[in-house]
Amino acid sequence: MSFLLERDTINGKEGKAFITIDGQNQELFGIKSLKAVASIQSEDMSQVGTTLVQSKTTGVKHTGTMTIYYGNPTFTAMAVQYSNFGQLPYFNIQLTNNDPTSTVGQQIMGLYNCKITGDVPIATLDSETSMLTQELSFTYTKAALLEEFTSPAQLGG
Repeated sequence: MSFLLERDTINGKEGKAFITIDGQNQELFGIKSLKAVASIQSEDMSQVGTTLVQSKTTGVKHTGTMTIYYGNPTFTAMAVQYSNFGQLPYFNIQLTNNDPTSTVGQQIMGLYNCKITGDVPIATLDSETSMLTQELSFTYTKAALLEEFTSPAQLGG
């Protein structure tokens, strides 16, 4: 029986994220975590003559969350722009996982037509916190696997 060697697991700290707004690329500095998910939607289907309940895939919902250290003005500016002018900017994210100790290479994922949703911290102070962070939610309409991991150079066994 083969198994994955520990050296080929991916260190979550090794990577980068870039954001593109209005054609301007910038590194998403101060990022602590970012997770994008594709939630597969389905509906149950049952019929007379069987107790089996089947599930029909009906769609997909793309959402994401990120935690960044407070001090990055990008998302606060978006919320203020929407509050003042009724325009919420869309953006793209390119996220790279690249752990140089792994033999599986790197993965680059593109997330397109992103927009922030939910609560966006506009201002904050906290006497109990030495490093302020902000939690953000977003949606996106398209994901593209721009480069994918390869198979490990060697398996255990």
